[in-house]
Amino acid sequence: MNKDKTLEVVLWSIAFPGFGQLLNKQMTKGFVFIFLEILINVFSHFNMAILYSFIGDIEGAINITNYQWLMFYPCVYMYAIWDAYKFSHKGEETKRYIYLPLAFAAYFVTIGLMYSYTIKIFGVLLGPVWLPILFLFPGLGIGYIIRAIILRFRSE
Repeated sequence: MNKDKTLEVVLWSIAFPGFGQLLNKQMTKGFVFIFLEILINVFSHFNMAILYSFIGDIEGAINITNYQWLMFYPCVYMYAIWDAYKFSHKGEETKRYIYLPLAFAAYFVTIGLMYSYTIKIFGVLLGPVWLPILFLFPGLGIGYIIRAIILRFRSE
């Protein structure tokens, strides 16, 4: 396995869903992910929500966001990353259950998104960008813990 190639593919997929697939020479799949990224981004107004969040206008970010569209984003995003990783190995076996952290991250980010206009942390409303990012970390952590438990019991 070429670890540099895998890292390159995963990082490009994090930057923009579909780019990892293009690097893996999976053109159709890559363009489908790029199309979905643009479609969800445009209809959810996600770029404007990011802009408002970065300048500290959380209410503006909440008001501009179309949550029904944006709730698709975490699953598409995390799946594109996992898919790019998996197919960067070209027939080699990937780590067992490595998808679990990304799947749980997608669930947790979606939950963070659903509560992003109501939950305050230390009295601060974080909105549709920052709260889901915070929910990413427990999602990844729980996914890794569940993966470790499954691997431990499967190896015995």
